[in-house]
Amino acid sequence: MTGTGIRLHAPAPGWALSADVVVVGSGVAGLTAALRCEAAGLRTVVVTKARLDDGSTRWAQGGIAAAIGEGDTPEQHLTDTLVAGAGLCDEEAVRILVTEGPDALRRLISTGAHFDTDDDGGIQLTREGGHHRRRIAHAGGDATGAEISRALVEAVRARGLRTIENALVLDLLTDADGRTAGVTLHVMGEGQHDGVGAVHAPAVVLATGGMGQVYSATTNPSVSTGDGVALALRAGAELSDLEFVQFHPTVLFLGTDAEGQQPLVSEAVRGEGAHLVDADGVRFMVGQHELAELAPRDIVAKGITRRMQEQGAEHMYLDARHFGADMWEHRFPTILAACRAHGIDPVTEPIPVAPAAHYASGGVRTDARGRTTVPGLYACGEVACTGVHGANRLASNSLLEGLVYAERIAADIIAVHAGNGLHARVPQPVPHPETPEHPLLGAEARFAIQRIMTRGAGVLRSADSLNGAAERLRSLHDEAREALEDNGKTAEPGVDTWEATNLLCVARVLVAAARLREETRGCHWREDRAERDDTHWRRHIVVRLEPDRSPAVRTTDTADFPATLPVPPAPAGQGGTPISPVPRSSEQ
Repeated sequence: MTGTGIRLHAPAPGWALSADVVVVGSGVAGLTAALRCEAAGLRTVVVTKARLDDGSTRWAQGGIAAAIGEGDTPEQHLTDTLVAGAGLCDEEAVRILVTEGPDALRRLISTGAHFDTDDDGGIQLTREGGHHRRRIAHAGGDATGAEISRALVEAVRARGLRTIENALVLDLLTDADGRTAGVTLHVMGEGQHDGVGAVHAPAVVLATGGMGQVYSATTNPSVSTGDGVALALRAGAELSDLEFVQFHPTVLFLGTDAEGQQPLVSEAVRGEGAHLVDADGVRFMVGQHELAELAPRDIVAKGITRRMQEQGAEHMYLDARHFGADMWEHRFPTILAACRAHGIDPVTEPIPVAPAAHYASGGVRTDARGRTTVPGLYACGEVACTGVHGANRLASNSLLEGLVYAERIAADIIAVHAGNGLHARVPQPVPHPETPEHPLLGAEARFAIQRIMTRGAGVLRSADSLNGAAERLRSLHDEAREALEDNGKTAEPGVDTWEATNLLCVARVLVAAARLREETRGCHWREDRAERDDTHWRRHIVVRLEPDRSPAVRTTDTADFPATLPVPPAPAGQGGTPISPVPRSSEQ
């Protein structure tokens, strides 16, 4: 796989660091990979867009799934995952997840994460949608992500890992043969280094989280603008199954004009017995699936949307008044506080809910060791597509996937370094272009992209809606390209314009994949192709970026998850420049 030659328009790096591995992202996946690499003696730098504890992980409420309960087995967890994935999970990837998951969870606990326990001191487990057993470990009632983030951040600081916070990653650095040579990044005024710089390393781990900000309403934080996906596309990496965007069924409804991050009402609330009802109090999910409100998320989201359409309603309700005040205050304190902050008291009234963009089941395609199609570039967590989630992620598998595959990535990087000699030479990066090659969009384009995607590629999709979205997105792209070609003008480089440009790149690729898949499967719901079509569409859709910035889309020949076939790393001592030592201090 060769690169596209496309890079964001940005100043040339004014400073540089060197390392053995650079990890981009500070959620469960990124920090787990970084800690494992550092423990093996590799000079590791963590780059994160905000503060170390500001990623998507901290917002996870429900918990982390693992077959650790009495009577539960990895095989049962595998079966539930395959069913939720609607025929497109890679079974071997799922088997890795469910068999290695319990021990990975125990290692997380040994790192310092504290999970809720029962009266006997065992880990307390709950159920969520799609699970036939209680296998969801949680912390702080409904603050699991915050506890995991706390434990990992404390471990990173205790180990003295070098971190660069408030830094937006821009592009992958590669050598003349397309091998990874580090990243460029922009520190947003609060780090030791200001402005655009570079971290040179022969291994880069993308753990940048999701792209929920491509829609108007999402559970994702404001930093989730698809930066890792866009970087990978510009570097020539292939993506898989990006059309499968999971819309969480129960997001607190704040009005039709609400934009940005919306409060999540965890699936665990339904796992503990809350009911979905319409304005008349009718439980409309009963009879639609054997698990009713605990059906897989795509089915519940569709059920809510259908009922809204039937009744001309803007939202449905989640009724958990029967929990009582004590249970709300002790089991779901975060959700209770969020609801009350918006004038809703779940103890005495049903909660208005509607689906919102939540999780990307597809992403940068990897193999079982987290390797992408670009040599030296790895991906894990939500930015990656390992084959685990298929067409629809099973609830609470995301944190577990981040743990398991981050450990696998670290093991591969450690093995490569052991084979090449510790602190081997890094490939020489191709020089930074002096003139703009990729036009930047103005910051205001972000909101236009979100509206286009919400209308045309949201929960409900059709050929007409997707074609309209594709045309409007292409117009935004063409306007920026023509301005650059005609008079050399582009938006001023900066965080807002880089984010808007990344969002457009991700949106165009997502829509291209969704247009091609002419069926309804998992969380991809085509109104004009209402049935699942295994004969023609039990296939993966693979996307890459052409040098002219247009998406190149193809389907696989079978349902097998396509191999990445990475080029083997260069032998130690051949080419490149030696890595200089990196002090183990933290940049604040």
